[in-house]
Amino acid sequence: MSLTKRTFAGLAAAAVMAFGMGQTATAGSHAFEPSKPIDFVIMAGKGGGADKMARLMQSIIEQEGLSSRPVVPTNKPGGSGAEALVHLNSATDPDHTIMVTLNSFFTTPLRQPGLGVDIMTFAPIGRMAEDTFLLWVHKDEGITSFDQFVEEAKSRGSGWVMGGTGKNSEDNIITDHLNATFGLDIKYIPYKGGGEVAKQLAGQQITSSVNNPSEALGFYESGDVIPLVAFTDERLALFPDVPTLKETGNDFSYFMQRAVVGAPGMSDEALGYYNNLFQQVFETDAWQEYRTKKALLGAKIEGDELRAYWETQRNRHEGILKASGAIN
Repeated sequence: MSLTKRTFAGLAAAAVMAFGMGQTATAGSHAFEPSKPIDFVIMAGKGGGADKMARLMQSIIEQEGLSSRPVVPTNKPGGSGAEALVHLNSATDPDHTIMVTLNSFFTTPLRQPGLGVDIMTFAPIGRMAEDTFLLWVHKDEGITSFDQFVEEAKSRGSGWVMGGTGKNSEDNIITDHLNATFGLDIKYIPYKGGGEVAKQLAGQQITSSVNNPSEALGFYESGDVIPLVAFTDERLALFPDVPTLKETGNDFSYFMQRAVVGAPGMSDEALGYYNNLFQQVFETDAWQEYRTKKALLGAKIEGDELRAYWETQRNRHEGILKASGAIN
């Protein structure tokens, strides 16, 4: 299959580097090449933002011919991502084991220290974006503003039900914030993936959600669900009429990392290979179009910069979980 101009330029540059460095084995000269299919773990269920992202990247890699071996996506959503984390942490072939992460990458090891997972030991391949969150209700609720939502949710108490992906997950964190800040008693029900949450809201089995745009967009476009507020610093270009929570006077924003990590013990050569692979994915028109259409933000970062980002986010989430009583 044909390569994009950006991909061709990237490969040409790599070839020049390899020639100039002779036989020296370095990550930049692609000393590593996969010798078998690459295990591409998704730490969430099917149909959610992480799943959509992983399968798009897999298709880009295949269509552009970026890898000599196939990248094989596998969903491991159990235990709010614990299943996926343990799988990577115990990988017998770390050079062929990578994972798409979300913020449960930070929260699950904090909530389940018995897993023995230290996220700082994972290989920092690349943060591809930061995903956004909006508060959604079904159109039949007749609610068109955040103030109306607060009033109605307060009057229903625990009869107002928020669906989200996983227990003590990103969606749960936002729900806890709404409860604590606005004097609500919203009941939270966890599901295995954001796609299922979106379906439950469209079917009116739950009362609201804080789905990512990529998860709820189809039901928004069909007119089934309505976004009331965005948990971002500024209004999203995709939803220019939807105010941010900050506009209501509440200084709170929250984002989801969309990153690719490697198993602990991955060689430097393999890490260099995957850094280059996902840089090429990032630069394709298909990925940039997806970022725009799904309201994804943030620059791509990797290596030490990504490790520093993980440390900052882990510390922030530790504070959030302690404040909510989820951990001591």
